[in-house]
Amino acid sequence: MGLPWICFSAFTVCLASCLKFHGHKVIQVQLETEEHVKLIKSMDKTFNLDFWRPDSSSRIAPKMTVDFHIHANHTETILHLLKQNTVHYEVLFHDLQAGIEAQLDNSRLRKSQKHKYNKYNDWDTITDWASKMASEHSDLVSLIDIGNTYEGRPMTVLRVGQSNAEGPAIFMDCGIHAREWISPAFCQWFVRELVSGYSKNEEIKKLLTNLTFYILPVLNIDGYVYTWTEDRMWRKNRSPAEDSDCFGTDLNRNFNVSWCDIGSSDEPCTEIYCGKSAQSEEETKNVANFILSHLKSIKAYISIHAFSQMILYPYSYTYELAPNSKELGEISKGAISELSSLYKTKYVYGPSASTIYPTSGSSDDWAYSQGIQYSFTFELRDTGKRGFLLPESQIRATCKETTLAIKYIANYVLSHSS
Repeated sequence: MGLPWICFSAFTVCLASCLKFHGHKVIQVQLETEEHVKLIKSMDKTFNLDFWRPDSSSRIAPKMTVDFHIHANHTETILHLLKQNTVHYEVLFHDLQAGIEAQLDNSRLRKSQKHKYNKYNDWDTITDWASKMASEHSDLVSLIDIGNTYEGRPMTVLRVGQSNAEGPAIFMDCGIHAREWISPAFCQWFVRELVSGYSKNEEIKKLLTNLTFYILPVLNIDGYVYTWTEDRMWRKNRSPAEDSDCFGTDLNRNFNVSWCDIGSSDEPCTEIYCGKSAQSEEETKNVANFILSHLKSIKAYISIHAFSQMILYPYSYTYELAPNSKELGEISKGAISELSSLYKTKYVYGPSASTIYPTSGSSDDWAYSQGIQYSFTFELRDTGKRGFLLPESQIRATCKETTLAIKYIANYVLSHSS
């Protein structure tokens, strides 16, 4: 369960004890030359920038758009350096704390502690929701305990489908990175779409009759709780590093596939720390063990992230193309066509390494390496304007369009599974 001392008000996350970001800014820069790249890397060493896109300075290159968060104390110096070196920049958030508070813009819903699908819910609320879904829809939903997090919170997968169905399955996780709140919001929404649609939507009824969904609404629970109680910008899990004062491993760098190679770091204080060994983290082990125990039935793996508006597929750790890369591209293209049909939201797709940036130890590559040939990572809204702080007023539209894409993939998997 979540920590008992959550501080919460109608408009602000954790008023009492949380780290505050008054005066902090989020900057978007357009890097044109190698000199610009060297400047940003130098700034990172001096000021310890918090990169939003890409996720570390090691990835930046000329002709790239880069978003990063800077401390209030460093703002004047950094902006001066950017101007002095003719780096074009835009301030996305003039006051990051105001942006954090503005994210919770569904003020009418915020007056209630009850679970709502178009607001961001804390961990205790999500836990109660999962139990309620299983008790009220026992014909379709059951809960599977797959182990505990580092801090001892139970990780629970929702199995959604006809209880007696045996056949192909899809595993979906949300919230592997703690600050990407729209991701867990989607997993909750999607469960509701499946359950509510079973009796009134022939497409969903067909899916749930012939297919099982295993849905993990928050993979990085400890980190997610920490974003509500201490630091809204936290990314990693909460395990302490050996021989360091720093906490947290990037769980999407900890899976046992090309571990701690390109796009990850063995430095515990970085945001892309790979952990002390492959699958060293409780959360990673629990997910891997569950998938391996259901490997015969799981035909697709989908991991929901934010932000960038992309559908990605293997490989992440190499620029080589996966054996069925062409098929994965066609599926992604079809899914994006469905997604954009609702609100004209523009997505791009492609192999992870070349479409966003290379990473090693990622969950989608690991799932693919285990023989799950339909493996995808979604990067939900937006493309940077609000970044990790997508307002609650966009939850509904984001989840509705994403549901169309997931259903497209699910139908494809069903029709191509023996």
